[in-house]
Amino acid sequence: MAPKKRTRGAAKANKDSEASPEGGAAREEPRKRKRAAPTEKPQEQESASSSGATYNHWLMKSEPESRMESGVDVKFGIEDLKALPNQTSCWDGVRNYQARNFMRDMKVGQQAFFYHSNCKEPGIAGIIKIVKEAYVDHTQFDKKDVHYDPSSKPENPKWSMVDVKFERMTKRFIPLAELKKYHLQHKGKGGPLSNMALFTRARLSVQPLTTEEFDFVLSLEDTDAI
Repeated sequence: MAPKKRTRGAAKANKDSEASPEGGAAREEPRKRKRAAPTEKPQEQESASSSGATYNHWLMKSEPESRMESGVDVKFGIEDLKALPNQTSCWDGVRNYQARNFMRDMKVGQQAFFYHSNCKEPGIAGIIKIVKEAYVDHTQFDKKDVHYDPSSKPENPKWSMVDVKFERMTKRFIPLAELKKYHLQHKGKGGPLSNMALFTRARLSVQPLTTEEFDFVLSLEDTDAI
């Protein structure tokens, strides 16, 4: 029997030296998406609100290619989300405090890029929408789940997740390599991607985006790749 697939979870170090330590996916007991455990130390870090910043857009990483973690396939790409009932899933398995705090800042209706990580060609594959705000991630209490955390207690849970819904594919896949070129250009001459978290906080699997960053990246779908 094929290994049970987890819906989303912590993504591991990306082949392009970016790691994605977390995950999540579905409602009505959404089908779990299993993600790999984070590589970051779970130290308390700032949320968007605690840092004084306000974000309305996000980038969320998951692994589109099969990879076994404790006997479970952690694969969960955008096509897997599309195939779920209502094209909706919980984003479980996030085990980094900063990424968790960003999820706790998310509001219903906000958009995020679905980013394919730890694969042959990482990059942005589509757009998803937050449909349920942060609530307790049940996988932290499941001893059979790769995201089980024995230090987390039901009376004081450490980890949260949100529900996301598929919105649409981007008109073309926007690869990390292309985004990096723009980042370097903007870093040197000024531009919206000069401080993009994908490069300044690359190991986070859940990242905030400014409106300017989101709009610029989205505009790339109507242009030819550089």
